[in-house]
Amino acid sequence: MSLSHYDPLASLRAVENAFTRLLTEPQTNRPWAPAVDIYETENELVVKADLPDVESKDIDVRVENQTLTIAGERKFAASSNEKGYHRIERSYGNFVRSFAVPNAFDTDKINAAYNNGVLTVTLTKKETAKPRQIKIETTT
Repeated sequence: MSLSHYDPLASLRAVENAFTRLLTEPQTNRPWAPAVDIYETENELVVKADLPDVESKDIDVRVENQTLTIAGERKFAASSNEKGYHRIERSYGNFVRSFAVPNAFDTDKINAAYNNGVLTVTLTKKETAKPRQIKIETTT
């Protein structure tokens, strides 16, 4: 009769190895969403999205039905003369972010600029939505 070694943690190690492979192997179809900051000034709504290593030609900015949509793709380009990767933690592939735009902003007056991996989308506030001071008349 032969004795075999029983390892109670074998199945746990198999899951850990699969998870490690998931994080370290390139996954070009893993969903990801860029981080954004949205703030409002007196005259504008500003959306800033972090899109490092995304070319401007791969970014699509649209406004439809009071919804701002930022979509695009970050491509994984492993050069043949690079050494083997030890870890790949950044996500690659397509992304889409959508935001409701309040009616106070004019979706016909929208600007988009891309600089140093940051996309800045600016929407101008409608004149009717801007704060205005009302002069108080006194009657005596």
